[in-house]
Amino acid sequence: MVLGLVLLIVSGLLAVVAPGSAQAATSASSCTGRKVRTLSFSTGSVLVYKDGGYVCAFTVQKNPGTKRLISVSVQARGHVAVSKSRKHTRSSPSARVYAGHRCVRVTGAVAGGSYRSGWILC
Repeated sequence: MVLGLVLLIVSGLLAVVAPGSAQAATSASSCTGRKVRTLSFSTGSVLVYKDGGYVCAFTVQKNPGTKRLISVSVQARGHVAVSKSRKHTRSSPSARVYAGHRCVRVTGAVAGGSYRSGWILC
């Protein structure tokens, strides 16, 4: 009886803790909306999403597991670029800008490789 009560309490605590920690890990490098481009380069890829007038992007490593400097930048034409970077084993933080109907330029880098688009999503 006591063992059953202890197992119930422990499983309830795991149910409360697990979803929040998994969500926090994925939300740091995720974007809402629909994926409109995957821009690949030698050491990774830049994933570009669009949601209404907003454009969001993040960079992922080609071979995750090693902690490297990963960066991403998004710029709407006529505006200042929004850049994000961090040392991580998998991906950069997401960069999000309001572009409306403007073209955007996206860059991404992982270790020695990088990608720079021209004006896209016009």
